[in-house]
Amino acid sequence: MEIHPESCKCEAKSPNLSHMQSYTIGQAARLLGVSPDTARRWADAGRVATHRDDSGRRLINGKDLAAFSIEVGQSAGAEEDASYTSARNAFPGIVTAVKLGDVAAQVEIQAGPHRLVSLLTREAVEELGLEVGMQATARVKSTSVHIDRT
Repeated sequence: MEIHPESCKCEAKSPNLSHMQSYTIGQAARLLGVSPDTARRWADAGRVATHRDDSGRRLINGKDLAAFSIEVGQSAGAEEDASYTSARNAFPGIVTAVKLGDVAAQVEIQAGPHRLVSLLTREAVEELGLEVGMQATARVKSTSVHIDRT
């Protein structure tokens, strides 16, 4: 389920927050590779900031979730050696960095404990509208990482 920024009544101090993509606790949990209960506990403990929409659902700002996903990914990699690969090698996650050059671009995605980096054309990044805090899926085939907007 996609959350539209127009439906978000934000309690945050930043006036630009209402124009940013936000995620429900369940969506954030899926992107972080944890249960919704774990994501809810992290939000309750103040590890990641939330705000409420008009219907009272707790949402997490996309940029906050991107930063938090890096923190979780780094700590998860240090704590466990479990593999989270899938049969199709698809890694749904959140965009944590986009670096644009004149012709080429670099996109980083944090998918649970995995940090994936893809080099692609600037045109492809612009066409997909990729930006930090956005949900995306990295698809790995051999040594190539393909980015799909989800």
